[in-house]
Amino acid sequence: MAAEIIDGKLIANEIREELKKEVLDLKSSGITPGLGVILVGDDPASRSYVTAKERACDNLGLYSENVKLPVETTEEELLKLVDTMNNNPKIDGILVQLPLPKHIDTDKVIMAINPDKDVDGFHPQSIGKMIMGKETFLPCTPHGIIKLLLRSNVKVEGANVVVVGRSNIVGKPVANLLLDKSEGGNATVTICHSRTKNMADITKNADILIAAIGKAEFITGDMIKDGAVVIDVGVNRVEDSSRKKGYRLVGDVKYSEAAEKASKITPVPGGVGPMTITMLMYNTVYSAKNR
Repeated sequence: MAAEIIDGKLIANEIREELKKEVLDLKSSGITPGLGVILVGDDPASRSYVTAKERACDNLGLYSENVKLPVETTEEELLKLVDTMNNNPKIDGILVQLPLPKHIDTDKVIMAINPDKDVDGFHPQSIGKMIMGKETFLPCTPHGIIKLLLRSNVKVEGANVVVVGRSNIVGKPVANLLLDKSEGGNATVTICHSRTKNMADITKNADILIAAIGKAEFITGDMIKDGAVVIDVGVNRVEDSSRKKGYRLVGDVKYSEAAEKASKITPVPGGVGPMTITMLMYNTVYSAKNR
């Protein structure tokens, strides 16, 4: 039985078309949603993400300010720029691209962002509200996972969900969203991580398995229950001399094996990835509505 592919590109495009209509409605009321993005340094992956965000803003008709700073930018200079964006009425959302250079305190920068403009959903105020089930900005990748499940008609309520990974960016927040008393929640959630014993015994009981551990092809077919839904968050570069770039992208799941066991599965690339930027746009439009 070959698994049904959960097409993240298709679902992301559906949501973006819905957002376009909302942006037009806002503009007719004199409001143009605006996103400010700050990139410090020249990390290739970060630069690629920022470029994709610029394209998404253009596509949806959002106002955008993209500031690229040299790697030697001081923490004080970055905090001053964040404060400027906090006070800019054209900016509804602020995103500081991570990771930052080592000489800059990431937590201090996140704390400096006005919670009303925290479209990444990383500010402690946003995280606290999320855990309490209050309305707030939700972290983009976890929120995107919930949207993928809902729009793929996966029943989450009452499901046994196993999340592999406990990062503050994906593992912990997606577990909280799945627990929440809301649409896309009400699941029974187990979190596995690098210190979990007999992990396969736990993952094999999952109706929905979410892999976000950051290790290439870590989840193999024998760790998956027949008919499970598999969400692969990982993006890992694996050397491949047959490719022009010298590498290929793989997830945290061994796709060829998992696809034979799962009922539905996300590919890498083209699964969770497209949802992350889309939910960033979603949060920015949401912020503009609240303006």
